[in-house]
Amino acid sequence: MHGTIESTAKLDALRERATSLPLEQFDPGDPELFRTDTFWPYFNRLRREDPVHYCKDSMFGPYWSVTRYNDIMEIETNHSVFSSASALGGITIRDIDPDLRRESFISMDPPRHAAQRKTVAPMFTPTHLDNLALNIRTRSAECLDNLPRGEVFDWVDRVSIELTTQMLAVLFDFPWEDRRKLTRWSDIATTIPGPDGLVATEDERQAELTECAGYFARLWKERIEQPPKSDLLSMMAHGAATRDMDAKNFLGNLVLLIVGGNDTTRNTMSGSIYALSQHPEQYRKLRENPALLDSFVPEVIRWQTPLAHMRRTALSDFEFRGKQIKKGDKVVMWYVSGNRDEEAIEKPYDFIIDRARPRTHLSFGFGIHRCVGLRLAELQLKIIWEEILKRFDHIDVVGEPKRVYSSFVKGLETLPVKIAA
Repeated sequence: MHGTIESTAKLDALRERATSLPLEQFDPGDPELFRTDTFWPYFNRLRREDPVHYCKDSMFGPYWSVTRYNDIMEIETNHSVFSSASALGGITIRDIDPDLRRESFISMDPPRHAAQRKTVAPMFTPTHLDNLALNIRTRSAECLDNLPRGEVFDWVDRVSIELTTQMLAVLFDFPWEDRRKLTRWSDIATTIPGPDGLVATEDERQAELTECAGYFARLWKERIEQPPKSDLLSMMAHGAATRDMDAKNFLGNLVLLIVGGNDTTRNTMSGSIYALSQHPEQYRKLRENPALLDSFVPEVIRWQTPLAHMRRTALSDFEFRGKQIKKGDKVVMWYVSGNRDEEAIEKPYDFIIDRARPRTHLSFGFGIHRCVGLRLAELQLKIIWEEILKRFDHIDVVGEPKRVYSSFVKGLETLPVKIAA
């Protein structure tokens, strides 16, 4: 059944279940809720009735859910109690076998986190982004000009994946002809193995990640032997905090940068087409006034929330909002819920491209772990839409998207669209 489009009645029944199910049976991290897009009423109810909720049994083990905007910010900034460290489980609801855990700067606590993050930060300075903008515009225009007219095609594959993968290849100075490997490795890094997944077993997943590490190790060796350049791999190869990384830390940072540069931008790019198809009056507003792109972009990023959550692990017993969190407990911050919190965002279920404060959202995280490439993500989205508006009166979504089976990556696998001939 995975990947099929269920009947409206069945989806309504799945959503309705959230109103009758006892709170103690809630498991908002169930990936099936995300694949069917039926998770919203669960979070609505949790924010109202049990904003710090304990799920004692799930496919990922027991965990706490933090669902309100301001509560998420409190957890996110309390590093003395809530740890990102990979040794404790890292940043996702899914626990990885301790032998397979790979440290990256997002799964480090201060002060080590800052030193490794600082190594790649120069990629995202305003000057560097100005240079990248020319490249993004050229490639976006070329991609759009090659799209078919008058026939149905998959926007995710033809545009979202292609453009984000090209960008990743540029950022890493990765061999162009092999760039789709980056997409595959990004998907493999976050997939849940199973009969309907990209891989059937964890062993298969690890084998592909080992291939990724081997490929990049060869490129790393080349960069070390060359003078420093302005790509991410060279920055890490010559950076004081990263040049002596062990193999696990090396692969951890690679996966972080690949997933960060691929999944988030790609899913927001796809989500922007879908959001406008659901809100034709906003699409009309954008066509009539392209200057609204400056607020449209962050609104789409809020609306899509391409990563549904981040996780922390409690370093000590801690009382939070009247709940007793124990040392070692898994605490999941649901960005996707915080971005629909009526107490923090006015009319959060409305898609409003001229929203007064569109950057009030949690999609990039908050505090020291806020996404290092957020300005690049916004730039890519703005440029692709500038080029779309120059070319097409309308892009029609002609069927429901197929959604990713994941409660971490909130994305679209396919999105059928048609551009008038």
